[in-house]
Amino acid sequence: MAEGYTLNWGIVLITASLGVVAVGTMFLISYLMAPRRFSVIKDIPYECGIEPSPFRWSQIQIRYYVFAILFLIFDVEAVFLFPWVLIYLDSIPAVFYEMLIFIAILFFGVVYGWRKGVLQWR
Repeated sequence: MAEGYTLNWGIVLITASLGVVAVGTMFLISYLMAPRRFSVIKDIPYECGIEPSPFRWSQIQIRYYVFAILFLIFDVEAVFLFPWVLIYLDSIPAVFYEMLIFIAILFFGVVYGWRKGVLQWR
């Protein structure tokens, strides 16, 4: 065994044990200092002062979901465009054409969504 090997693991164990003791101490102090007053209002799951009403079934509009998915798709597009610009600065022609194909596919997706009326907020 190397000389410094046990010393390095000893430092790791000391640091880990200090971390466990610090976290345990914080939990203990929190437990000891927390107020303990029972209340019926505290037991309800929604503590904003509004009485919870019984569950009523409601229909969720699918257009919110589709709008969110389209936003995520174009957000990912923006994430891919930034590295593409950095790579294109080195003038690699293949990367330029690959990204043009990528943008064209996304453009056709926008046109399709637009034609289906997904982007209209009614």
